[in-house]
Amino acid sequence: MQLSDDLLAALAKFKKIELEDFQLEAKELEILFEPGMAANVLPKLKLPGLAAVGGKPASLLSSPFLPPIEKYPNRIAEVKLGATKSEGGTRGKTITIGGELSPAFYTFENPTPHKPAVTLDVFDMEVPLSKAVKMHVKDVVGDPAAWAKLAVEKFGADMVTMHLISVDPLLKDATPKDACKTIEKVLQAVDVPLVIGGCGDPVKDTALFEEVCAQFPGERFLISSVTRDMDVEKCAKFIKKAGHAVLAFTPMDLNFARELNRHLFDHLKREDIIMDLTTAALGYGLDYAFTNMERARIGGLMGDLELAQPMSSGTTNAWAAREAWLKMSADWEPRELRGPLWEVTTALTLLTAGVDLFMMMHPAAVKTLKDVTNYLTANKKADPAKFLDWVKVKA
Repeated sequence: MQLSDDLLAALAKFKKIELEDFQLEAKELEILFEPGMAANVLPKLKLPGLAAVGGKPASLLSSPFLPPIEKYPNRIAEVKLGATKSEGGTRGKTITIGGELSPAFYTFENPTPHKPAVTLDVFDMEVPLSKAVKMHVKDVVGDPAAWAKLAVEKFGADMVTMHLISVDPLLKDATPKDACKTIEKVLQAVDVPLVIGGCGDPVKDTALFEEVCAQFPGERFLISSVTRDMDVEKCAKFIKKAGHAVLAFTPMDLNFARELNRHLFDHLKREDIIMDLTTAALGYGLDYAFTNMERARIGGLMGDLELAQPMSSGTTNAWAAREAWLKMSADWEPRELRGPLWEVTTALTLLTAGVDLFMMMHPAAVKTLKDVTNYLTANKKADPAKFLDWVKVKA
């Protein structure tokens, strides 16, 4: 179809044309404007208010950013560890963890109420240690009091975990009274709160913890740990009587954690319970451990009272990964650096999931975790200029 001269003239004069009683049947319709004709037929479009733009923009358009603020219906319980002389104990200071109103380090919603704490592992007998760890404690292995003193005064531990593994029937099968003598020596050596760990045998640990509670009432130890295969009611009663706190240990299953906490709630207050949901190290299920702990924290904030407890991480489990200490190719050396990196990577990952208490071993890993924690809780504004050229930054 080709437009006639009369039709083109009408379009040029009136800029539009209306056809009445017009019917067109065609399989294809093609309208052609010859070169030069379109300018005469179609008017040039001019959009009102649109100024001509020339040159490069001087700056980007700015837009305010407001982070989404959430309000959660519940608060994580606060647990205080250690007791001073005025509180019935002998400690020089106490440690409080928990109390969060938001996920970890969401400081744009709420400030972090308490910094996560670090407790260093000390054993009451000689144990196999990675070379990267042993080089720092070789002079005190076998002397728990000296080891604890080193952990606090040199390595900056907030607390000390006293692992009384000598009571294990498969090792020395020491008596609970013998173990309590070791605790007394450690109490004399340091003034920080203590975590009292057993050997993992449910029967022997029950007897050990009962003796510890009888001999050291009022010290506000963290008894580590009570599990589902122990006599939970019996343990909860003597822990309550002595005024201590308990570490509720379960494998990676939140239903087990809820079940154990329900039994403990029958005898203990929320302020007496810390959860250990099991720490899987880097390369051995760390992603699952993170997800499990994050789910517990979000659930607690959203109103699940059976999960609204502070969390502890056995970050020392990182040393169970053979890649943390095994001799490998040159690309993976030196082991002395790889090991603490393995531990602190595990710790930092779980820090963002909401862990409140870290049980650790290597002093370099402890320092790194503390440095990062201090940075995240300092509430300082970052310098944007430092991040614009991050590609050029040299370590």
